[in-house]
Order: sequence, then structure tokens, then C-alpha cells
Amino acid sequence: MTFLLDDLRRWPDLEGPDLQASDAADRLLLDESKDARRASSAADIVVIGDNYGALTLRSASEALPTAGQLIRVHQDALTGERALAANAARLGLAATFTSEPLGPDLVRGAKLVLLRLPRSLDALRDIAGLIAMDAAPDVTVFAGGRIKYMTVAMNDVLREHFTTVDVTHARQKSRVLIARGPHSGRAPLPQQATHDGLVVCAFGGAFAGTSIDIGTRLLLEQLPATLPHDGAVIDLACGTGVVAATLAKRTPPRSVIACDQSAIAVSSARATAEANGLANAVTVVQDDMLASQPDAAASLIALNPPFHVGAAISEEIAPRMFADAARVLQPGGELYTVWNSVLKYRASLERLVGPTRQLARNAKFTVTVSKRR
Repeated sequence: MTFLLDDLRRWPDLEGPDLQASDAADRLLLDESKDARRASSAADIVVIGDNYGALTLRSASEALPTAGQLIRVHQDALTGERALAANAARLGLAATFTSEPLGPDLVRGAKLVLLRLPRSLDALRDIAGLIAMDAAPDVTVFAGGRIKYMTVAMNDVLREHFTTVDVTHARQKSRVLIARGPHSGRAPLPQQATHDGLVVCAFGGAFAGTSIDIGTRLLLEQLPATLPHDGAVIDLACGTGVVAATLAKRTPPRSVIACDQSAIAVSSARATAEANGLANAVTVVQDDMLASQPDAAASLIALNPPFHVGAAISEEIAPRMFADAARVLQPGGELYTVWNSVLKYRASLERLVGPTRQLARNAKFTVTVSKRR
């Protein structure tokens, strides 16, 4: 079975006329890898970084049919994973792949890897090292992306783990790197740095890495020194878990839930909690906003919302998070939010959560607290 890439949807991620479920880099990756895919069984194919299913489902529709063998897939974003599942079900390809965490089982014995290049060199280094460590010796990696997000340094990172790296001709502002001859494999390990006694851990690609970005610093300064005695305390869009770890140390000692839709963020936040002796105090979950949390369960939520959808700046993400925070907050519960001041989120916070007051503002960021009606 084949299908048109235009049939793919982004749901449950944001959708709109300017937000497509596939792009020119997907098409070029598929064209460059066509012969290799058609000569491979599904069990030999691994897809990493597929946005909404273009690479996985086209590969599944064309791979050599072998009963019981599945393409292995890893996507960092939970919304991407759910979009892939929804697209596969709608197109009759639900039983053709399995979603896996970024680890040895994902790439073990793989002979063909299709990779959407991450923007972070550290993330690419983690992925390339893992492939070189556990994939088949004759593995071929097709790594593609939009040229505006690619750098020559990506070739150098791949050469750290592969003998040859070839570069395809550009097409529609996209390009593919082809790597062969794996060597010097290694498992991904988080980097660490200490800030004011807090150890911050970050796997490659985590927002802000092992630093604490200025927005989060401003938020930390405004969080209450004493926490509510009742109700859940949640770090929404937790990133590396800096806010969750800080809250878990406050008075009285409280368990904190840290959640993020990014697998890299979740792994980093777990590592941060463990490095600070807080593994039993911080529960880290991968979640689409707060979907797994019950209504009216939290007394305090801290949020540093993202404002990008892929490469595009979007003001639609944060209001969805505000609405979900309002659902999960108890009446009288508080949402502490830091946001880029130019985005002017206060009206949305007032409308979706409740009375909102400014706690701090610097040259770039604003911190507010909103009380649930």
C-alpha cells in the first residue's frame, strides 16, 4: 500500500494551513533512501525523529513484507508519537511499527536508519554514537533536514562515529547526509553542571542544556518559599527539571510532579532529580501537557511555556497549557508562569485561569501568578 504524504495529519499537535505534517526534507529522505528501503525487511529499518509519520509509514508501505517484523521508531515529542499512531490507524498501517525509547533496543542490528537531523549537535552525537554502538556493521544512515538548520559541524559529528559521510545534492532547500562504517560507538550520557548547589543534568538536545536560562531563573526567584500542604505540586513543561528539583527542596518537603512531552527532557529531569538525591521526591512523566492529571488535583503549578512549533513561533501553545493548568488546579490554586514579555499572555491567563498579577519583570521576561477561580 502507498499513500500521499498530503494525507497525513499533525493531530493531536497544533494544526493549521501553514503547519504541514511533512516537508521537503521528508520527501528528499524518502527519495534518497528508496532503493535501500525496498531492499530491506521491516525489522532492519529504524526511523528516528519522524515528525508525524511520513518516514515511518512510507517505509512500512514499501518494505519487504515479512510476517511479524516491525519497523522500530523513536520520536522525541509525545505529540509526534501520537500523531504517527493516529495516521497509521487511519491509513491501515497500525501494525507495521513499534515505538521505542532512545536506547540500544531501538537500533540493535539495524541495517538502515532514516534520521531527521536534530538541531542540537549534542543530540546528534548521542544518536550517532548509539547507532554506531548497536546497529549492524553494514548499517547505512540517511540523515536529512532543512538546509537552514544544517551546519558543516553535523558532518564532523557523524564522522566521529562513521568512516564515510557523503552529502547529496540539495533540493527544495533540503539535503541528506549518508553515513556508513560505524565505529567508536557509545551510549548517550547526560552532561552535568552545578548552579548554586543544584546539579543540572541534560542529555543532548534538552532546552538550555546544563545551564539555567534567564526566564527560569526569574521564575525561581518568585516561587513561594513555603509550599501548600495539600494538593499536587507540578512543574509543567519541566525541561531538565530545575524547577521541580528546587520545589522539592522547599518547605514543607513535598513530592513534585515534573512533566514534559519531550523524551529528552524527561530523561534529563530524571537524571537531575537523581543527581540531587531527589529520585523519591520528584516523579517525572512524559505527558501531553497535563493529560494524565485529574481535574482539580493541584495546589500549585509552575510553567515556563514553549513558544515554538517546530521552527515556527506560535502564540497558540501557551494558551492551551494555561487552559489545561486551570483544569488541574483546585479552586484557589495558583499558576506561576514566566513568559517572554512581547507575547502579552496576561489577558489569556486572566480569561483561562483567573485573577492574575505581575510578580517580576526584567528586560525580556515577565513572571505572573494566576489564582484559579
